[in-house]
Amino acid sequence: MKLAPEPALPAQPPAPAAWWVHLLFWALVCLTVVLSLLPVEQLPQEVHFWDKAQHALGFAGLGFLGLQVGARRPLRMWVALALLGLGIEWAQSLSGWRQGDWQDWLADLLGLVLGWLCLAMWRWLGQKMVDLR
Repeated sequence: MKLAPEPALPAQPPAPAAWWVHLLFWALVCLTVVLSLLPVEQLPQEVHFWDKAQHALGFAGLGFLGLQVGARRPLRMWVALALLGLGIEWAQSLSGWRQGDWQDWLADLLGLVLGWLCLAMWRWLGQKMVDLR
């Protein structure tokens, strides 16, 4: 006896992120803006290493968390974070004590891509763990 194929289930929208992911995301946004606009002399020396790596790592974290917070509209979140990076560079160029740099913004964008890739891998591994049960 031949069975009829099951109808395809509609794609489920992503579940909303936990409250602590929202809190962590907004805390990281605030920390990124504050640290990006402080004079370099006032930054803790422990976190002062290669500038482009700082940008990429910071925005990788923002991308990883932001794409969970904005899971229902990931492109909108990605564009908003890219514009945040551009706005920070513009504000630095106006500050008088920091310099805005287009290469820093490119590092921000690279970080966003890395954050997205890490999130995709995280979700893939999570699904594989569920499938193993």
